[in-house]
Amino acid sequence: MEKRELVIIGAGPAGLTAAIYGRRSGLDVLILEKGLAGGQINTTDEIENWPGVQHASGQELADMFREHAAKFKPEFREVEVQGIELKEGKKLVVTDKGVVEAQAILLATGASFKKQGCPGEAEYTGRGVSYCAVCDGAFFEDQEVAVIGGGNTAVEEGAYLTQFASKVYIIHRRDSFRADKVAVERALGNPKVQAVWDSVVEEIRGTDMVESLLLKNVKTGEKSELPVSGVFVFIGNEPNVGFLKPLIDSGVLKTARGGWIRVNDRMETSIEGIFAAGDLIDKYLRQVVTAAGDGATAAMAAYAYVSEQVHLEGKLLEPDEVTAVFYSSVEEPQVRLAGEIEADPQWNRVVLVDGYKNSRMAEKLQVETLPCALKIRKGKVAGQLKLASAEDLKGL
Repeated sequence: MEKRELVIIGAGPAGLTAAIYGRRSGLDVLILEKGLAGGQINTTDEIENWPGVQHASGQELADMFREHAAKFKPEFREVEVQGIELKEGKKLVVTDKGVVEAQAILLATGASFKKQGCPGEAEYTGRGVSYCAVCDGAFFEDQEVAVIGGGNTAVEEGAYLTQFASKVYIIHRRDSFRADKVAVERALGNPKVQAVWDSVVEEIRGTDMVESLLLKNVKTGEKSELPVSGVFVFIGNEPNVGFLKPLIDSGVLKTARGGWIRVNDRMETSIEGIFAAGDLIDKYLRQVVTAAGDGATAAMAAYAYVSEQVHLEGKLLEPDEVTAVFYSSVEEPQVRLAGEIEADPQWNRVVLVDGYKNSRMAEKLQVETLPCALKIRKGKVAGQLKLASAEDLKGL
C-alpha cells in the first residue's frame, strides 16, 4: 500500500497554502483534487481583498496559487476521494484510484453553494438556473435575470451580471442586504439593478427554459410573477463533507451545527492526525485570506505531528519494552538532569523526551509530572515514577 506523510484533500486556497508550508518544512506532500486547482475562487469574477493584489479575477489568483505551490514540488493527483477509514491505528484515504495510507491528513475540500429547494430548481438547473455568474452570465446578453440572496456573493455577482443582462433583480427575504456597505452601494448605484425586498421564490417556472419566478412577499403574503430568463442562486454555502459521512455519523469526527468541521486553534479535528482548514471548518469568516491562514496553521501543526508524534510513537510504542524519561526543556534543572542521563553509558537505552514540546505524547501516556520515568511494554505504560536524579531510574 502507498504510504505518504501528509495527504491534502482539496486544492483550493487552504490546500495549496498548506502544500507550500508543508513542503518548505520538508514533508512529503500529496494533494488530491477532483477539479480545478484553486477551488471555488475559479468561479469568482473579481477579487479585491487579497493583500498585495489590488485586483485579479478568481481564475488568475487560483493560477498564481497553483504555480506557487508547484514550485515546491508536491505531488498533484486528480482523483475522487470516496472516504477515510481508520484501521488498526492507520489512517487510510480511499479514492477511485486506490488507497493511500497517510501519517497525517488535511481536509481542505471547501464548501458549495446551497440549493434554493423550491419547485422547478432541479428541473431548470442548466436551463436558466445557475450557481455561477462567471460561468453562465454571458448566456443572458440583453435579458432580464434574477439573483436570490442578500450576502456579499449575491450582491457582488448581481453587479457583475449587469455586464450582460438588461436588468438584474436581487431578491432578498429581508428589507436590507447583509453584504458589505461598499458592495451594496456599488450594486444599488447601478441603474440595471433593482432590489426586491421582503420576498422569497416559491417556484421557478418555464417550458424548455426558465421563463418566470413565483414570488411571495413574506410580510403581506402577496404573490406575484416576475418574468426572467435566468435565476442565479446565492443563498449561502454548505461544507463538502459527504465523503466523511461515516466518521461524522459515528461521532468520531465532531461537527458543529450545519455540518461544519470542528477544529482547535491548531486546525486539529477530533481525530488525532487529521486536520481541517478553509471553508469547511466552523468559523466566523470564510474568505480566501482566512482559508490561506488556516492552511498555513494546519500544515505546521501537521509537520509537528508527523515529525514529533509519529517519530515518538515508533520509539516509544512499537518496541516490546522501553524506558523513557520525560522532562521539560524550559526548566534548567530538568535540562541538566536529561544531560546527565544522556552522558551516562548505563542509560544509553533510555529514550529522552521533551515533555514540554511533546505535550500531546505526554498526555497520551498520562504523564503526571515532569521529570518522570516510564516503563512502557508493547505500547502500554507498565510503571511510572518521579525523578529527582538519574539514580532514581534504578527504581523502575
